Amino acid sequence: MFGIKVLEHRSKPERIADQAWQHLVSAVSTAGDSIRDTARSARHGSAGLADEAGDVVGSAADEARTRATRALDALAGRRPALPWTLLIGAALVGAAVGWAAGTAARAAGSRDRAADDIEFVDLERPDSPADPTNPAS
Repeated sequence: MFGIKVLEHRSKPERIADQAWQHLVSAVSTAGDSIRDTARSARHGSAGLADEAGDVVGSAADEARTRATRALDALAGRRPALPWTLLIGAALVGAAVGWAAGTAARAAGSRDRAADDIEFVDLERPDSPADPTNPAS
């Protein structure tokens, strides 16, 4: 009796979330029963088809379980977890691309410096006039 009174005093969003959860649980259980019945009839029909249906039932059950968990998390207000594998993979790819770009930039820069390392020497020719600023002349 006490539990019924507590349920009556919940807020409207809580009641709606509870109803949505009950409908979800009911739908998942009905789908699971339906899939199991289909798998049983397929097993009786043919052994080869039963193996394939078993795989379908397993993947469908996994999908239903995943969706039910996500729905429960959404109804509870929890955010989905970050895809750490994708984030770490993207960081590693970014680091590799940055390293390759840095290496290419250093290689291109070293080629330009090699052309700048050429020294030009001024030579006085015997028929040129003497330089008035040169103290040796």
